[in-house]
Amino acid sequence: MAEITAALVKELRQITDAPMMECKKALTEAEGDVEKAIDVLRKMGVAKASKKAGRDTNEGAVSAYVTDDGHKGGLVEVFCETDFVGTNPKFTGFVEQVAKSVAENAPAAEADINGLALNEGTVEEGLTDLIHTMGENMKIGRFISASIENGGIASYIHGSKIAVLVTFAFSKPATYTSEVFKTFAHDVAMQVAATMPIAARREDVDPATVEHEINLYKEQAAESGKPEAIQEKMAQGRLEKFYKETVLTEQLFIKDSNKTVKQYQCETSKAVDDTIEIVSFDLLSIGD
Repeated sequence: MAEITAALVKELRQITDAPMMECKKALTEAEGDVEKAIDVLRKMGVAKASKKAGRDTNEGAVSAYVTDDGHKGGLVEVFCETDFVGTNPKFTGFVEQVAKSVAENAPAAEADINGLALNEGTVEEGLTDLIHTMGENMKIGRFISASIENGGIASYIHGSKIAVLVTFAFSKPATYTSEVFKTFAHDVAMQVAATMPIAARREDVDPATVEHEINLYKEQAAESGKPEAIQEKMAQGRLEKFYKETVLTEQLFIKDSNKTVKQYQCETSKAVDDTIEIVSFDLLSIGD
């Protein structure tokens, strides 16, 4: 009997797309013969997914979850073949469960998320069962976890295609349960989904991006033929406009263009008698 090595289990898993433990059981029964192990898995019904593994997965759903205390959040993206399955409650329910598990466990890699507990099994086993049940190839895409001790996290989902987490810092635990804060947090998360900013704050913008933009604006200003001092002002003015369009806190609030998100943040801080800061945001848009 051939030794059942991790490499052998991995090989069988790649061929059949069956769960790791089932592959190991099948190889043990087949005394290490991969071809026989494939037949064992087929008899068990576990290898059905392998027939679908090569199909394109261009549809799917995203989901967001925040723990009750607001200190942890998770986002996940799961792909399938058709929009029909992507909007099926059984599929979207699975995506929601995975997002919850991501929030609670903060997996760091694909291998970690596959092994997360889900109902009576694991994420990997749940996905395989869903493939069998719904008859389409599926796979876990990106996933993100967020956490904060002194503050809270809010989420927003647009349909099943865009999911957002926004992390806020504040000092009073009562702030998180305040209806004023809840409205503000929901509005900010919705703003992220609608405008897809590149950073929460000006200082968070990648320096390489800033350098690229300012160089571009300087080149444009140089073409004006104006004096260098004027060119510099023109370039800086365009950079300011760039920040106002792409930085969350500097954007005009989509529900009231008379104020920026930063001004809305200050108003809310005053209303709840606490200092609220938008720390960061995470966004998943299916397929992007």
